Amino acid sequence: MVIHSFKPLIALGISAIAAACILLSRKRPNLREFWSILAGAAGFLVVLSMTPDVLAGDTLELVIMRFAPGLSMTLRVDALGLMFALTASFLWILTTIYSIGYMRALNEHAQTRYYACFAGTVSAAMGAAFSGNLLTLYLFYELITMITYPLVSHKETADAYAGGKKYVTYLLGTSKAFLLPAVVLTYIIAGTLEFSRDGVFHGGDPALLTAVYVLFIAGFAKAAIMPFHNWLPSAMVAPTPVSALLHAVAVVKVGVFSILRVILYVFGTGMLKTLGLGMLTAYCVSFTIIAASVIALSKDNLKARLAYSTISQLSYIVLGAALLTPSGITGGIIHITNHAFAKITLFFCAGSVYAVAHKSNISEMAGIGRKLPWTMTAFSIAVLGMIGAPPAGGFATKWYIAVGSMEAGSMAILLVLLASTVLNAAYFLPIVYTAFFRGPKEAGDHHGGHHEEIKENPYMAVPLVVSAIGSLALGFYPDILLGFVRRIL
Repeated sequence: MVIHSFKPLIALGISAIAAACILLSRKRPNLREFWSILAGAAGFLVVLSMTPDVLAGDTLELVIMRFAPGLSMTLRVDALGLMFALTASFLWILTTIYSIGYMRALNEHAQTRYYACFAGTVSAAMGAAFSGNLLTLYLFYELITMITYPLVSHKETADAYAGGKKYVTYLLGTSKAFLLPAVVLTYIIAGTLEFSRDGVFHGGDPALLTAVYVLFIAGFAKAAIMPFHNWLPSAMVAPTPVSALLHAVAVVKVGVFSILRVILYVFGTGMLKTLGLGMLTAYCVSFTIIAASVIALSKDNLKARLAYSTISQLSYIVLGAALLTPSGITGGIIHITNHAFAKITLFFCAGSVYAVAHKSNISEMAGIGRKLPWTMTAFSIAVLGMIGAPPAGGFATKWYIAVGSMEAGSMAILLVLLASTVLNAAYFLPIVYTAFFRGPKEAGDHHGGHHEEIKENPYMAVPLVVSAIGSLALGFYPDILLGFVRRIL
């Protein structure tokens, strides 16, 4: 049943209003940060209040503006969108608290702009999550790019501006060159942009439909599928909380979420099977999974290694959906949240190490686990999620995708999963070993003499511990996410 509701608009509006309040409070830092935390908590509670209706099988909808038949600005809350929105809104609270510790510890400039853009980004991410059709999704997708540019180039250095330029060039360029034509062609062919469980294409020229599908995949460059991935490592010039936002919540997740919308609600699994595009997509993203993992092995800079890990891990989501089997799709969907909790923990930990110990390279982190035990223990827990080892949530992801590959009769995809798991372990476990089991260097460590001054910052330690616990909870209680999946399939 479709229920008319203003709740999705309220969820968007809370963070948008918070951005305005933050700007008005620029001369009062404590009040500015109070608005951020208050809006995060209020937004999460509003999103959470929609859960009973959605899990009962209902859909919340609000038509903001109707332009023509099948063409409207519509907010619609279904199980897929709500799961993403719950993840984003909860992690926004943690990231806001973490940001206070990080930005103050490093005495970062332009903090008012930072918090305002942060709130605006979350508002746009909520809009993408609750988009009821391709037009609404496209508008919020573009809005996210524009709002996050000041965050990427926040440091205002030559490297920051170069990273920001590459960021907007890739994301706006691909959306204009590929995504917008795909949306227009969809409306011309199907006569509607509304999402549908059975897809919107019911026949048509296979070559044209294939071309439209390729345009969609290329247009959603936020998913960082190779070769449209290079913007993401370049964006690591941003402050670490921004990197966490980019990798775990608002940007890359909107990219893969949008591809899931296209696979499940624009084309539908039946049409993709008819066109033979499912396994072709799976093989393409498998290359990204393996190649990005190999590149990650070569990176000594912790954030760079995490960036290539994200490129690899995002493609698990697309891979699961592209298998077009119930188990594969389940694995892809739940990895949106499983990856979010684990990856945001890893970035929180990287930022904590940088803020209090001024270390950014893995080779410099010998013995850091003894000085920052909460940070590096949380890091180790999140690593389990990335590798896909029990009891972390990432294990459920790989289990379902592995079962999905067998349902699809593809031993090659199963081998990709096994190989990528070994590579995940190869580039993550040495970090844990270095932190806990190698002694601090006596020579060549410019900060070695200050080890006694290194201690946990509570504003950063508490959020990263909570997100690490969340990653474990998703492993022990997978039904938290599977309840949403049952309403999607």
